[in-house]
Amino acid sequence: MSSNPKNMSKKNLAISTIIIAIILDQIIKIYIKTNFVLGEEVVVFDWFRIHFTENNGMAMGFEFGGKAGKLFLTLFRLVAVTGILFWLFQNIKRKVHNAVIIAIALIFSGAVGNIIDSVFYGAIFDDSQHKVATFFADKPYGELFYGKVVDMFYFPLWQGVLPEWIPFMGGEFFTFFQYIFNPADAFISIGVALLFIFSKQAFPKDEKGL
Repeated sequence: MSSNPKNMSKKNLAISTIIIAIILDQIIKIYIKTNFVLGEEVVVFDWFRIHFTENNGMAMGFEFGGKAGKLFLTLFRLVAVTGILFWLFQNIKRKVHNAVIIAIALIFSGAVGNIIDSVFYGAIFDDSQHKVATFFADKPYGELFYGKVVDMFYFPLWQGVLPEWIPFMGGEFFTFFQYIFNPADAFISIGVALLFIFSKQAFPKDEKGL
């Protein structure tokens, strides 16, 4: 029996997207980790900076329940990517629009990219405090499943004091966009945006019985 050519092309598209995205994510993170001291910043433009930081928990720097919470979050991510991968294969079988395949593949790649940090980085890098980290260090900063996620992209598009009339935040200094993120986070965001744009193809309504 021969495979459906359309299915094979969509499968190849998904695999290529995943491989390229994960490799790009890890190359950038490893470069930052092995060339920047924690907190070091390079100003590319006033509105775009490379700022090396790390986080222990959720995306955008949120923390989650200490060491036990960190382990739970990593295990939850492993379960989640399994579900995303199944969803991807189901959509390949459905022969959905290529944009939907790319979107799910990007979401999967982003999740895997941050999982790699969480699972392995604590066991292969030493600390980045006041020095550049060593790849495959003799004395790593952590252990398996307790690594920190590397972030570096910072877009302070606007900074200033908010008008007094704004509820709760009026008169306070504010930065937009204040979060620091990584390529994996960007892939997830792009994937979600594509799913929104191609929502009719991604989430078709069941017209049976209408």
